[in-house]
Amino acid sequence: MLARLFPHPLLSLTLLMIWFGLVNRVSLGHLLLGGFLGIVLPILTEPYWPGRPKLRSPLRMAAYVAMVMWDIVVANIEVARIILFMKPEAIQSQWVTVPLDLKSPEAITVLAGTITMTPGTISAMLSADARCILVHCLHVDDPAATRDEIKNRYEKRLMGIFA
Repeated sequence: MLARLFPHPLLSLTLLMIWFGLVNRVSLGHLLLGGFLGIVLPILTEPYWPGRPKLRSPLRMAAYVAMVMWDIVVANIEVARIILFMKPEAIQSQWVTVPLDLKSPEAITVLAGTITMTPGTISAMLSADARCILVHCLHVDDPAATRDEIKNRYEKRLMGIFA
């Protein structure tokens, strides 16, 4: 019974937290509405989830989120520095192709989201076979180093998080 009411409990909790973040207020009404959305949306979308993403370690996921939040802060400062102090002709925007070792669609989605949420980079396209992701970078001196940094800093950690 509980599994039918909460087919994806982490999604339910995430939706509730997102709701609180959107309304920026905690009250009984918002708790009820956020709870309602957290229950109904996963039930309605369950047929589209062929399998649940399997996390090896929720603690690693928490550490990953903390690291990404730190990277977002650092990247904001770096982008501000580029925009404010670099001459436009010195900015070297580049497309970087990142080959993927990840197989899980959920892990690939988290990687693409991480890249996009980090200022100065955006994941633009996933290859049809899901083996490469195309990333646009605001300023890159060495595309190979950027590719390696994405693989070592993010992809390797995600491989340890998702089964």
